[in-house]
Amino acid sequence: MTKFRAKLTLILIVLIGCSMLVAGIFMAKVLENSHTESLKQNMERELQVIAATNVWDRTGTEEELVSYYSSQAIRLKQATNERVTFVRADGKVLGDSDENPTHMDNHFTRPEIAAARSEGVGYMTRFSDTLHVNMLYAAIPIKDKSQQILGYLRISMSLAQVEETIRSVWLFLIGGLALLFLIAGIVSYRIARGITRPIERMTKVAQQITNMNYSSRVPAYSNDEVGQLGQAINRMSESLQAQMARIQENERRLKGVMENMMSGIMMIDRDERITLMNPSAETILGFSSQELLGKRYNEAKQQYEFAQLIQECIELQDTIRDEMIFYYPEERILDIHLSPIAHEDEEWSGVLIVIHDITAVRRLERMRSEFVANVSHELKTPIAAVKGFAETLLAGALNDKETAVSFLQIILDESERLNRLIGDILELSKIESKRIPMNFSPVYLPEFLEKSLSVLRKEAEKKHIELSMQVDDDMYIEADEDRLRQIIINLLSNGIAYTQEGGKVRVRVEPLDVNADGDYERLRLIVSDTGMGIPKKDLPRIFERFYRVDKARSRSSGGTGLGLSIVKHLVELHKGTIRVHSEVGIGTRFTIELPVIH
Repeated sequence: MTKFRAKLTLILIVLIGCSMLVAGIFMAKVLENSHTESLKQNMERELQVIAATNVWDRTGTEEELVSYYSSQAIRLKQATNERVTFVRADGKVLGDSDENPTHMDNHFTRPEIAAARSEGVGYMTRFSDTLHVNMLYAAIPIKDKSQQILGYLRISMSLAQVEETIRSVWLFLIGGLALLFLIAGIVSYRIARGITRPIERMTKVAQQITNMNYSSRVPAYSNDEVGQLGQAINRMSESLQAQMARIQENERRLKGVMENMMSGIMMIDRDERITLMNPSAETILGFSSQELLGKRYNEAKQQYEFAQLIQECIELQDTIRDEMIFYYPEERILDIHLSPIAHEDEEWSGVLIVIHDITAVRRLERMRSEFVANVSHELKTPIAAVKGFAETLLAGALNDKETAVSFLQIILDESERLNRLIGDILELSKIESKRIPMNFSPVYLPEFLEKSLSVLRKEAEKKHIELSMQVDDDMYIEADEDRLRQIIINLLSNGIAYTQEGGKVRVRVEPLDVNADGDYERLRLIVSDTGMGIPKKDLPRIFERFYRVDKARSRSSGGTGLGLSIVKHLVELHKGTIRVHSEVGIGTRFTIELPVIH
């Protein structure tokens, strides 16, 4: 914009300067012509006066005439300070105030003489070879009464004075022009600045808009074309700001959706290159977006079947849905949905891939199927026993009192087992659906654990198992006391059930995340036993419903196979975690970590 201002200033200066220069030259020429014309008029009057005061019909020899007219010429020059020349009708110079007439050429053909002869007065400006200066000549004819030309009277004057005057005028003009140029430059600069400053500000605003600073505005100007341009830029900026705000809001929403979607999103453009991946897709495929973005789909280290599915969608340009097992980074079952993308003109532009990890769904379906099978199997055994012994009693065993009592006791035991099984199933169903209310309150752990151990002490004494606890006196936790007792009793019951006679079952409480004041944010409850232990292959599944390591032993102990599953869900309802460590023949240790305050 500075260059534009300089150009505009220069243009204005040139225009003003040229106008002033032309006007000055015109004025100088007019002044010069006016001065010259005034000189001519004065010279003509002087000629007329000289002509009227002199005798022109004088006779005598040529020498006498030359002497007479030369003296007259010298006398007239002294009075007028001008060169005076007397010329005879035939052009012979009879007298001159500055030169010897005998040495002068014939003047009959001189321009001023010729003009005087034809027009009555003649003027000529030329360089005098005699005086070596520019001279202005004026001549008139001298006539007798019969209008016959007797001779010519010529006066001349040096133009040095005129030239000096004109030179002074030019110097004054040049000085004035220089001053006016300076004033014109200042005025032009201010005019150019006044014109370009709003444009400069508009340019800065436009550059800021280009740099996405849509809050920039042009200051208010007058309501001329420049002001209207500024208002248009402000309206454009406001419109762009509103549009960009909507676009950014949509981008934030889309980004939030993409980043928080559980499904993986992947996009391939018309050049078959991967252009978009969300975090879920990175997790599912096992590669970061930096590794895959910009690469062709068949060069992205994906398994062959997946690449073939993409190729099929590109060739058919039709929606494809398939279920596929991926083995990297871990084995998972994926539901893959591929859709071709087309613009409004129906031109194909790429493929959108949506990936759902349905491993948990398929595992849940398998678990439900196994649950139904296990429930059917678990219910079938006590029902078959009840039915068999009832039929035996009806067949005549009632007459044998001892046999009848034995059979009825078995029927009662199986009925109680069936009742426990149904109760545990209902309890687990409530816990999993989170329909049970959780009543959190402060629990004093030493007293709480002592009561829990006392419930199972008789059962432990039957097998000569030592029950013990290790907990500090000042330990509290905020929990649902009934549900926490259910957790502890379930774990202790399992420990007693699967520990040989003379073994040990122990509960230990440890504080976690202890600060400088001795306060703690979490607690660790450890329930350990010296029982038979659990094989490593069975450890990942012991929290599944109806899963038993030793089915015959668990049935004989009266277990339903749902206890540990209930324990896990109750721990999760307390925002805690549970893990197990076990070695066959040495024992098992369950570790529960719970937050102190919920």
